[in-house]
Amino acid sequence: MAALRLRQISSQNVVLPDADTPQAAVITININTGRIVDIKKGINANVTEGDVQVIDVGDKFILPGAVDAHVHLNEPGRTDWEGFWTGTRAAISGGITTVVDMPLNSIPPTTTLENFNAKRASADGQCWADVAFWGGAIPGNQKDLKLLVAAGVKGFKCFLIESGVEEFPCVTENDLHSHMKELQDESTVLLFHAELEESPHPIAAQPPSDCTSYETFLSSRPESLEVNAISLITRLQEKYPSLRCHIVHLSSSSALPLIRAAKARGLKLTVETCFHYLCLSADTIPNGHPEFKCCPPIRGRPNKELLWQALMDGTIDFVVSDHSPCVNELKKLDDGDILAAWGGINSLGLGLSLIWTEGKKRGATICQIMRWISRKTAEHAGLSATKGMIAIGHDADLVVWDPETEFKVSKERFYFKNKLSAFEGMVLRGVVLQVFLRGSLVYDSVRNGFDELTPQGKLL
Repeated sequence: MAALRLRQISSQNVVLPDADTPQAAVITININTGRIVDIKKGINANVTEGDVQVIDVGDKFILPGAVDAHVHLNEPGRTDWEGFWTGTRAAISGGITTVVDMPLNSIPPTTTLENFNAKRASADGQCWADVAFWGGAIPGNQKDLKLLVAAGVKGFKCFLIESGVEEFPCVTENDLHSHMKELQDESTVLLFHAELEESPHPIAAQPPSDCTSYETFLSSRPESLEVNAISLITRLQEKYPSLRCHIVHLSSSSALPLIRAAKARGLKLTVETCFHYLCLSADTIPNGHPEFKCCPPIRGRPNKELLWQALMDGTIDFVVSDHSPCVNELKKLDDGDILAAWGGINSLGLGLSLIWTEGKKRGATICQIMRWISRKTAEHAGLSATKGMIAIGHDADLVVWDPETEFKVSKERFYFKNKLSAFEGMVLRGVVLQVFLRGSLVYDSVRNGFDELTPQGKLL
């Protein structure tokens, strides 16, 4: 079946940029060749002309498609962990119309132009959402960076601690000087997994601990690792002030004073946190459940509330999933060994409902939330000319959303490949009804999700 194409869509609740609340009047969005060409007050009758639609969704909300700027799709090389087909379907089902793929854990990683071309070739024709790409900064690949910028990567991810996969080693401070010199005059960003051990020497063996205890794992990744890393990053920024640096998946509230001070000094520093740090807390994680393991770890409830405050006041710029899946065997579910398990939480497609459910409790509006998960993430990835908001000239990436309906998170709702998530069993509010990518229908929950639809995603 040909994809249904929007010509107009109307609603009593449209989330437009710079608004504090959805528009109180009926708004009609006009679309031509996949782009928004006009936004006006008023309504049109429901009509269908062939495969071109003019529709009114009544009091249901129209949101801009979300942009998830931190997703591990893992293809090629670890496609049994996740892939473009399954990962982008999961994204679309949750109202995410654009994802930005991380340079690991695919094999090969996106650290050279050849590897980037291999990644794009594997993604071609498989994507339900639009997909952009981060590159990787590892020891020795400084001369590859400008080639990757020219080829279209949106920035570069590096680790200050071992990444967990041997093909993506961490960088030292000396490495970073070389990378930052190479990138300082480019229109790009350097992303940091910001955990750094104080000593480069192995820590002396500790007495045996309970490997199924979440507290044991939490103690192994203290907040000081993030503080150490962000201290180094901001010190380096003083030497390379033209290069924007970004902290991925901030979990530690102890680092917030450093971040506020860096921003007050005018350093080009941006920060993200994740749905799991805002919606879960260590206090309620049971022992023997490695599905809750991620790095850096989920911390206690007071820490979570401080992260929320920092998000609300702008210290933290936006929110992403860090969907970091693996095959279930690597999660060590049989023996509950949290220390040995792969660290990563599956959440792709759940983020809008998660942050709406938790955000409402703290007074967040849907307009704030869409800035955190769409507009700001699009800006971060260099996609703001066409993505991230409902505006004339932008792609008609639109989500029809019911903010009131509740649902219980269950495997039946998971479109990602390995159907395991720390959020299973939670009751969330807010359901995606339909998703349009550049005006074409790509998901319809009323009509069995993806049935009779085809992928429309592009590689950006």
